[in-house]
Amino acid sequence: MAAPVPDDVAALKRALAAAELRADQAEAGAVRAEEKATRAEEKAALAVAEAAAAKADRAEDQALIAHLQLQIAKLKRERFGVTSERSSRLLDQLELQLEELEASATEDELAAEKAVARATTTVKGFERKKPSRQPFPEHLPRERVVIEAPTACACCGGSRLSKLGEDVTETLEVIPRQWKVIQTVREKFSCRDCETMAQAPAPFHVLPRGWGGPNLLAMIMFEKFGQHQPLNRQAERYAREGVPLSLSTLADQVGGVTALMAPLFHRLEIHGFAAERLHADDTTVPILAKGKTDIGRLWTYVLDDAPFGGTGPRIALFYYSRDRKGLHPQGHLKNWSGVLQADAYGGYNELYKQGRPPGPILEAGCWAHARRKFFILADLEAAARKKARGEKPQAVYPKALEAVRLIDALFAIEREINGKSPLERLAVRQAKSAPIIAELEVWLQETRAQLTRDHDIVKAVNYLTRRWPSFTRFLEDGRVCLSNNAAERALRGVALGRKAWLFCGSDRGGQRAAAMYSFIVSCKLNDVDPQAWFADVLARINDLPASRLDELLPWNWRPKGVSLVTAAV
Repeated sequence: MAAPVPDDVAALKRALAAAELRADQAEAGAVRAEEKATRAEEKAALAVAEAAAAKADRAEDQALIAHLQLQIAKLKRERFGVTSERSSRLLDQLELQLEELEASATEDELAAEKAVARATTTVKGFERKKPSRQPFPEHLPRERVVIEAPTACACCGGSRLSKLGEDVTETLEVIPRQWKVIQTVREKFSCRDCETMAQAPAPFHVLPRGWGGPNLLAMIMFEKFGQHQPLNRQAERYAREGVPLSLSTLADQVGGVTALMAPLFHRLEIHGFAAERLHADDTTVPILAKGKTDIGRLWTYVLDDAPFGGTGPRIALFYYSRDRKGLHPQGHLKNWSGVLQADAYGGYNELYKQGRPPGPILEAGCWAHARRKFFILADLEAAARKKARGEKPQAVYPKALEAVRLIDALFAIEREINGKSPLERLAVRQAKSAPIIAELEVWLQETRAQLTRDHDIVKAVNYLTRRWPSFTRFLEDGRVCLSNNAAERALRGVALGRKAWLFCGSDRGGQRAAAMYSFIVSCKLNDVDPQAWFADVLARINDLPASRLDELLPWNWRPKGVSLVTAAV
């Protein structure tokens, strides 16, 4: 119930003053509450912005650290060589880590920019310190898009505008793959005088009764054998792009191209087996069989004289077999003699026998294999990981580190003389490597005398001492390399492919893969783009006589219309 209103004026004035005072106090309280809420909101926004900027700053620091670690690792490997059997894998891990940290840093940077924009109080924005981007390659075509210029001054409305210059912003873009059908029209004519029909000859097709152009066939071949994309996956992708090509249709093209390029593979063999020194190795390849998967083999023989300054062709030859019997390499090398760099596979032993026709094959051992046997015995990290997983760890012997140290010293010397002539390499080896070999030989003999014959280190020692002449041959011949890494690098693509295509469909499929790997790896060894080479060779091979096929081999190949002088610049 409301209080009674007083009758006198003085009392009314006092009541009015009290009411106004209460209203002012209430209003002031509301203002203070609003200001407090605003300050709290600003403080919260400021905290969010500062936290976002700090997070972005931290993410950038992490990305920078990862980038510097990667650079240091690469420089160390370039300067000091392989310091661990797993160094290449560690580099891959660092690159993957850098990729993820860079992406996270960019996300945090954008979040910080949004948080700063929402804050009403001035907040120092986060500015990421990015490395300067290099300009886009000059050979890329440029499409000029000019934004419509203003016709009137935005300040005064005047129309007398004078151009002072322009700012150009470049954006890298890609055009999705385009398919097209080329229609070749051959008009028919009839002679009015003799009624004879006249018509231009039929267009060239890479394959008889073929329908695919050279670029399409090159793409199919390179994706299958160079990018490890089976034909069924290619067919699925082409169908999504609106070009349905059945698996059997694609398989027909692969078979046709392989047959077409068989003479070129023969020329590759002739040049490869004309070498005086070869690297040899093999790897497994799964083969689909009745109700199971068999294990076949891909053999490779690599000619690469670059380590001793050779200017000849660089070639990789691949062969397929259903098993790993020694008859296969013996058949591949039956007409060859020279220095063979390989591992200690027993199937090569027949090739090393004295009096073998057409001439002796000299064995050159791989020090990378020998080093690996000692490294495994001294790898504390691997043993710790196995123990953490609950597996039985490999026994670790610090004594094996001495052999690793001496072998690493040999590789350090080899890096200094890489690319020099055989005579220069031999002189340095006699001066620097020979004393290390003598020290290692003494260590091997003393170690074997100190340990039982069943000891793991003794087994590694025996691997070296039983083949000592082959391991020390590099001290007698400047052409010999210290390792067989050239052949192992050639097989790297096969190892990657196994995870993609799982198996070869048949022995014939293995033979086709071997031929195509020979072309692709040989192209890479000679710094040639394999897909461009396939496209150009398929377009030209039918027009060249057999006597000119060597023009298409990777080390001689030049794109059509490019002269030898131009290509060499």
